Amino acid sequence: MARPREFDEDKALEAAMALFWEKGYEAASLSDLTAAMGIQRPSLYAAFGDKMGLFEAALRRYTRSHAARIRAVLQRHASVRASFRDCFERLSEEAEPSRPSRGCFCINTIVELAPRDEKFEVLTREHQMYLAVLFQETIERGIRSGELTGVRDAKALAQTLVVSYIGLTVLLKARPDPDFIRHAIDVTLTLLNGEPTGGEKSDA
Repeated sequence: MARPREFDEDKALEAAMALFWEKGYEAASLSDLTAAMGIQRPSLYAAFGDKMGLFEAALRRYTRSHAARIRAVLQRHASVRASFRDCFERLSEEAEPSRPSRGCFCINTIVELAPRDEKFEVLTREHQMYLAVLFQETIERGIRSGELTGVRDAKALAQTLVVSYIGLTVLLKARPDPDFIRHAIDVTLTLLNGEPTGGEKSDA
């Protein structure tokens, strides 16, 4: 019969996620991880298999939590424009000098591991696509309510907004001028007005 865990696996995984988020996969040593998690290496191996297994578990935990936060923000307002404004302006708050510049754990993984590890390429892509679905559902809500009268392709707009969201998140790691981010957000959100996409031809 398997022995019960001698530590709080949920708290240990939370600690590992925080360390991986701060340092990345390569820079977080096993000694760093076991110290942060308050466990010994045999317990880590028994619970998660190895360092890569622990990182995967931490990433999955993060993406679930991150998606839930985005979904909650998008559902918080009756106005779709207000929902996206809230979602994106939370990024501008991350640009404040007093805030740590960790970026997004998932996006950090895209940069560090996805180019050379197919598993993490798939996991991070799945998260991107899930965010696109959340954005699309919100846009479609605005179309149905009559708020977004100029939008014709909810899916394309959602994917474009996700690209902008990810790009801004990456930029935040360099601590840009907060006004730079706020202006970029203002322009990005004009897409909700239904301005022509690149695939449309001008009448001129």
